[in-house]
Amino acid sequence: MLHENKFSTIKDILNEMNMVDIAQIISDADLEDQVKIFRLLPKNSSADVFSYLEPETQEAVINSITNVEIHNLVEDMFIDDAVDFLEEVPANVVTRVLAQTSRETREIINKFLRYPEDSAGSIMTVEMAAFHSKLTVDEAIDELRRTAQDKESIETCYCIDEKRKLVGVLPLRKLIVARRGTVLESIMVDDDRLISVNTLDDQETVAEIVRKYDLLSVPVVDNENRLVGIITIDDIVDVIQEENTEDFEKMALLLPSEDNYLKTGVLRLFKNRIVWLLILMVSATFTGMIIESFEDKLALIAGLTACIPMLMDTGGNSGNQVSTLIIRGLALGNIKVKDYFLVLWKEIRVAVMCGLTLSVANFVRMWVMRMVFHSDTTTPVFFVVCISMVLTVIIAKTIGCSLPILAKVLHLDPALMAGPMITTIVDALSLLIYFGIATLFIANGALPMAG
Repeated sequence: MLHENKFSTIKDILNEMNMVDIAQIISDADLEDQVKIFRLLPKNSSADVFSYLEPETQEAVINSITNVEIHNLVEDMFIDDAVDFLEEVPANVVTRVLAQTSRETREIINKFLRYPEDSAGSIMTVEMAAFHSKLTVDEAIDELRRTAQDKESIETCYCIDEKRKLVGVLPLRKLIVARRGTVLESIMVDDDRLISVNTLDDQETVAEIVRKYDLLSVPVVDNENRLVGIITIDDIVDVIQEENTEDFEKMALLLPSEDNYLKTGVLRLFKNRIVWLLILMVSATFTGMIIESFEDKLALIAGLTACIPMLMDTGGNSGNQVSTLIIRGLALGNIKVKDYFLVLWKEIRVAVMCGLTLSVANFVRMWVMRMVFHSDTTTPVFFVVCISMVLTVIIAKTIGCSLPILAKVLHLDPALMAGPMITTIVDALSLLIYFGIATLFIANGALPMAG
């Protein structure tokens, strides 16, 4: 229809569509068609659709519209959406956009841009319903009717004093059902249920508070407890997604990337991966040194070498299992640093049960393989492998639950202590255990030499 110039039909269709779906259509279109579709949007919805576009598409739109259109677009956007957009585009685009905004809007945006990245101040919005606590219900409702169209959220109203200090919150439902003439301070929530965050709080902390108290929005105050903005649930959902993605990347020992995979360049992917690959490669040197130091015994005793991969894999998998649970528990607040010994005691018991079960199953497996393939592996080797497996599982689960908590104590991200990191450590320790037990058996004459 666009190529056939059926613009009126397209406008009718866009008027009936959800703004998120419109943004998806624009993002999927060819570059030259993106601006054409955007220009067909009704004025009252173009700003909302723009906020849902990908940064690359936003930049393309801005570069293709006039200064007057930029002015109207930015003035119609909520401040937090405008800030999110300006944080993602090149400096020359930021300069052009700010030059077309009103002085008041420009000052607010610049103030937001000065907040530290990933802080509460950087993701808040100033379009909120805030009333003086001395107002009556009638006065508050009248003011809300006049200004609600420009507010991002009115589900919760906020009460302030003459110095703009936050003194209470008032759910919209409570405001509507209150008796006429009632003063707001007599019905607002002003006790321990008054939850707020500071402008400098980390966004992950804010997300945890919203999740804990089931809030649709949370007020943001400065160091003097003055209300400066709110953070709404849609921004919190974005934060949770970003933080989860970052944790997944760290657990795989990747440097976090803000771009999605298909839009990330090959060089950037290389840089994000090579650092930890080099570290892990060098650290694996210790594993090689352990094997090399026992090389003579490996050559003399049949069956020892064949069991190395199985022991290392079992140890790595055991450590990764528990580290995943602990890292997630720390992230959700279900596990605290003070719970370390409770966690350790529980994991040791689990490890003993897992280790014994695996060792019995492995003993049967090795016995069956010897019978079927007529291998030279002796029964003492079975015991060496099975005893090593029990101890390896115990050590692996101990390390798996300890390292993430240790990282938390050191104010590091527990996600760093996962996957490849734990596997590398456990590999070296499992070999030390394995060869140590084998050496002990050899010293006591319980492990016969091959040939």
